[in-house]
Amino acid sequence: MRKRTLAREFALQILYKRELNPESDDTFLSSFWETNPAPPEVLEYTEKIVRGTLRHLEEIDHLLSKYAEHWELHRMAVIDRNILRFSTYELLYLEDIPPKVVINEAVNIAKKFSQEESGKFVNGILDKINHTEPRRKET
Repeated sequence: MRKRTLAREFALQILYKRELNPESDDTFLSSFWETNPAPPEVLEYTEKIVRGTLRHLEEIDHLLSKYAEHWELHRMAVIDRNILRFSTYELLYLEDIPPKVVINEAVNIAKKFSQEESGKFVNGILDKINHTEPRRKET
């Protein structure tokens, strides 16, 4: 498995667990790494997208609510919602990753960890965000 794919899967696990059991970010991350050792590059990229997603969570959730027509954010499957969150962060704030890669990875992770239909759902929302929202600078 590629390092960034693994990092995205770890990010999903971290965001999922954090949503179900909120803790301080640093405590939660350190306890996650104790039970899930990873190479430094994987750890670094995972933490980058988790911290970035959490830092911009309010904006990301607003965008997801805007583009997920006929869906309320709190009614989405927790897995799908968190895939959409970190993928939206990557689309908007990480210019070194092509949007097609971000969307493809998100769809594959949705198919792997959620339902088959989740891939189409995730693809549709991320595609709308990609074609509508401008890239942002990390603050």
